[in-house]
Amino acid sequence: MTMRTLRSSARIRHAIGVAVVSAALVTPVAGQKPDSTKLALDSLAARVERAEETIEMLRQQLAAQGESAVKSKSGMTVELNGRILMNAFANTRRVNNSDAPTTVRSDTSGGPPNGGAGMEIRQTTLGLAVTSPNVLGAHFLGDLDVDFFGGQVSTIGGRTMPLIRLRTARAILTWPHAELLVGQEQPLVSNLNPVSLAGVGTPDFSASGNLWYWMPQVRVTVERPGAVRLGFSGAIIAPMTGEPVGTFDTDFDAAERSRRPFFEGRLRLRWGSEDSQAEVGVGFHQGWLAPTRDSLLSNDALTLDALIPLGPRVEVRGEAFSGRGMRVLGGGQVGQLYGRGGVVVRGTGGWGQVNVKPTSRLLVGAGMGYDDPKDSELPATGRLKNATTEMHAIAHPGGPLVLSLEWRRTTTTFTARSWTNDHLNIGIGFEF
Repeated sequence: MTMRTLRSSARIRHAIGVAVVSAALVTPVAGQKPDSTKLALDSLAARVERAEETIEMLRQQLAAQGESAVKSKSGMTVELNGRILMNAFANTRRVNNSDAPTTVRSDTSGGPPNGGAGMEIRQTTLGLAVTSPNVLGAHFLGDLDVDFFGGQVSTIGGRTMPLIRLRTARAILTWPHAELLVGQEQPLVSNLNPVSLAGVGTPDFSASGNLWYWMPQVRVTVERPGAVRLGFSGAIIAPMTGEPVGTFDTDFDAAERSRRPFFEGRLRLRWGSEDSQAEVGVGFHQGWLAPTRDSLLSNDALTLDALIPLGPRVEVRGEAFSGRGMRVLGGGQVGQLYGRGGVVVRGTGGWGQVNVKPTSRLLVGAGMGYDDPKDSELPATGRLKNATTEMHAIAHPGGPLVLSLEWRRTTTTFTARSWTNDHLNIGIGFEF
């Protein structure tokens, strides 16, 4: 059963218990007159009859719920989830991507206006999950997550024909103090993303401190139990540079030509209950690049991440890194991998966000992020820095409906000058 079905079943069992107790509340009292005793017995019989009818109805409902649970061919429970989301957006400047911008481009003179507005639905997501309580002595979870952010059909009206894209696909075995993950997931050292319904296809603060690419990997985690749980994770990750690939056929990129996988490790502390769990982690990344036949360049970083609840309604989350070649993990060094003389560009970056939930139906928050490559290693046309500030509000007015409003300001600095874009985004949709 899914968690929703289990909760419904628990409520039904509770109702059965209440009905049984209610049926037993009326009993004859010693010393009552015969007529009073007869009336009390008649009342008790009527209540018992009604309770039996209620119990039978509830049993039928519980059986119907058990039959309606979707099962896979192998007998595992299957759950479908998703969010149908339409975003209306506006930009004041030229950007790299109009509906989910991460960097600002220089204005053009004498041409069309440099800003614009539009609407899209390609940040819609769909998910599928299967679970089994006992696989090799562990709890098994397998899930798949896709969106429609894979580009557009190159034809008339192609903007309304977005292509489906695989985000994550995971198989996870969880034991009491260990976990094995195989599949496509975010890097081990940068597992967090900002809260946003305007940055779903490309997460907020990408190229402004957020490393997020989804990458094939094998990951193992072990944990020491206690009030404060110490855990260590290690991952072998598919090497990649993020270079564009062909429509169908692929070739090796510089990371794959190194013939070595990426290695990542992360040490973390976790405390608190499941509903308000806090976590702080430090990690390292090590990779290699072979841009030419006789070269082997290092690609490495140290990282820090934190997710800390401050009471039941406030949380702080964020990440930071220092390293070189972090474009391979998604937008690091403002999307620049090589610099002057073919060096792998170094730099620092990070982001932070505060989220407040004043009511169960409303979440508001704000955050900022930056990415600062080492200027001396960049070419004359390079992006010297990228910084983003944002504010957001997400509301669930009723049922599955969801609404969002986000304002985002991004400043991209070049050698000659800086350009700033204001992005306004309104999201309307429903979740299931």
